[in-house]
Amino acid sequence: MSSRLVGVGVGPGDPELVTVKGVNALRAADVVVVPVMDTLERGRAEATVLHHVSGEKIVRVVFALNERTDHARREAAWDAAGARVAELLREHAYVAFATIGDPNVYSTFTYLAQTLKELLPELVVETVPGITAMQDLAARSGAVLTEGTEPLTLVPVTAGEAALKEALAGPGTVVAYKFGRRAAEVAEALREAGRLQDAVWGSALGLPEESVRPAAELDGAALPYLSTLIAPPRREGGRGGKL
Repeated sequence: MSSRLVGVGVGPGDPELVTVKGVNALRAADVVVVPVMDTLERGRAEATVLHHVSGEKIVRVVFALNERTDHARREAAWDAAGARVAELLREHAYVAFATIGDPNVYSTFTYLAQTLKELLPELVVETVPGITAMQDLAARSGAVLTEGTEPLTLVPVTAGEAALKEALAGPGTVVAYKFGRRAAEVAEALREAGRLQDAVWGSALGLPEESVRPAAELDGAALPYLSTLIAPPRREGGRGGKL
């Protein structure tokens, strides 16, 4: 029988936000792979998974999660990670891969699945959706992501300042991911677009060190890398004004 690889979204960090289907998938797996930058660290995905399965089932695999400049090093790291997970799939019929957020939204799982399909052509790949950081931040801050006919734009700030400014010039809510190291630039872009007052940001959602604050309080200091920003549009016309 073909081995099965299932990418399981475990949410932003709050273990209560892992879906019932996600918990069942993790518990049914022979092993649960968690991505780390160093085998000695416990990443956010692993910390979440440990609330639902035994640590004996977890296997840490090193990924070049933050390598953006050295292409050769990144490719070598991906090849090594793919080979390690392929080895696990040859030993076990069912391997789960736990990823923060959702496995189909800016997730390491996407690249891993591509690599493994080349190594194991008969491999069955599935995903279990997870709660995203923007959903959790909206719930914790009271920000409304969309109303009526408004569009929703998700931008990784690692794509550059121009992409963020273009999104902020549009009509709907803008969500920015991975903006922590460029917080000062993001605050200035919000100010220029007239969106600073209603915007909110958050980091470490659902964890003891959680921070959820108005974007107007950004002072230019660097924030955690995985910080999330929600910048709603100006909404006028009362209830149903965007219908």
